[in-house]
Amino acid sequence: MAIGERIRFFRNLRGMTQKYLGMLLGFQENTADIRIAQYEAESRTPKKETLEAIASTLDVSPYALNVPDIDTYSGLIQTLFVLEDLDGLTVERRGDEVILRFDSLRGMSAAIISEMITSWAVFSEKYQSGEISKDDYDHWRYHYSKYGDLPILRKTNPRSDPNKEMRDAVLKRFKEKRRKENPPEKMPH
Repeated sequence: MAIGERIRFFRNLRGMTQKYLGMLLGFQENTADIRIAQYEAESRTPKKETLEAIASTLDVSPYALNVPDIDTYSGLIQTLFVLEDLDGLTVERRGDEVILRFDSLRGMSAAIISEMITSWAVFSEKYQSGEISKDDYDHWRYHYSKYGDLPILRKTNPRSDPNKEMRDAVLKRFKEKRRKENPPEKMPH
């Protein structure tokens, strides 16, 4: 789903017209709806600052709008193949089910993605059990970058990195799991 479709999806979810969203963003009243229509039709791409403003106005993370384009089945399967190659995605059959999972022993990226998928499963289970509402679940999903951004993939200053603690904990668990599953060979006496 491309950016324009995501903007439309969240705008409709919030019950906003194109004109209302455009005016909230500070566009002139006589062109506000045209500008949003152009973004949604993808005849115009919002600049980074505008995308951030749209996300803020729609009360979602900018990452929720900027989803990779996987609108075709071919594009989706190719994305999964890349995840298999780079990030430890595995596919297996169990009876009649096909299961996708991330092998956390395939490296740091796979460990972090596995941790993120696990967080998703936890929130999904909470929603399914009635422990949290659909609004709470959607809020968690649409603001996920606040809870699980991947600064490890960027160069960051460790002293100013708010997610360092989370990454360190994931790395520690990854190393412990690897140690348990691949214990060092004992030295003969």
